[in-house]
Amino acid sequence: MPDVFGKLLIIKPSALGDIVHTLPFLAAVKERFPEARIHWVVAKGLHTFLEGHPLIEKLWVIDKDGWKKAGNLKQTAREIAALWKGLRREAFDVSVDLSGLLRSGLITFAANARRKIGFAESDEGSPFFYTEKIPGDMGIHAVDRYLKIAAFLGCDTRQVSFPFPPYDHHPPICRELPRQYLVLAPSAGKEANRWPADRFGKLAARFSLPSVVIGSAGEAGIAEEVVNHSRGKAVSIAGRTGLKELCGVIEKAAFFVTNDTGPMHIAAALKVPVFALFGPANPVRTGPYGDIHTVIKEEVECAPCYRWKPCENWRCMENLSVEKVYGIIRQRLEGNA
Repeated sequence: MPDVFGKLLIIKPSALGDIVHTLPFLAAVKERFPEARIHWVVAKGLHTFLEGHPLIEKLWVIDKDGWKKAGNLKQTAREIAALWKGLRREAFDVSVDLSGLLRSGLITFAANARRKIGFAESDEGSPFFYTEKIPGDMGIHAVDRYLKIAAFLGCDTRQVSFPFPPYDHHPPICRELPRQYLVLAPSAGKEANRWPADRFGKLAARFSLPSVVIGSAGEAGIAEEVVNHSRGKAVSIAGRTGLKELCGVIEKAAFFVTNDTGPMHIAAALKVPVFALFGPANPVRTGPYGDIHTVIKEEVECAPCYRWKPCENWRCMENLSVEKVYGIIRQRLEGNA
């Protein structure tokens, strides 16, 4: 890899947690190649998180969810054609596919960088589009895995940092919240990763601090169930914040209790102590990054199984009691104190 190159494309459209995991890669590359012009392919909706980032010259926003709808075929064709032409015009020196899926492989092909880099073990045939295939390791955290490619580019990866885009550290919604609080994130993209909402509520009822429940507008029902079981100790702001406002809310939390979900990684990166409840997912790969955080899980032989929906014997989450979770959190907090 040369000492300098002009333009690099990061292909990592989603999900929120994966985008947060890519920030150390971005930091390492920009530190090694300060003059490089970095572009990023990101999914519509999640692009708001990266907007205005000082290390990124341009965002290429793709409507990947819209592209899946048969009724949008004509619009999808126009958008893909425009993306193809636009990426080709940029004449990238390097493209890095950190998603490793067919879609990201096709974007790699469309961009036609001189050097196309991705993981050797990527899925769905995407390595076919790479000129250089880097061995990753599925037994390590995603952050460290992405940094393997940064190291291949000659970057110093010994210091891991999460350069966030600019955001309001005092968003208006914080005026409505208690002066001190903890944050609960009771939802998750995969249903099987959700600890029952009523247990989040019963957990909230045990803390001396009030709880702020977060989530998207579509997750407001889950958040309300938490509030209803909290004995007045929780309030919901689900659907009332964008991603950047959410950062401002999370960074003020005393600690953060969560399922395996995107905001968990925001909290971990902001060094808010995270207590993460894991069942079918693998905390080694996608747990909160850093040694100040705590993973709470049941030791069952079938986990991790990576299921999307709960199985008939969903012990990994059903057996995780409020008493156990509360006890571990209290013990860890008292130990830190």
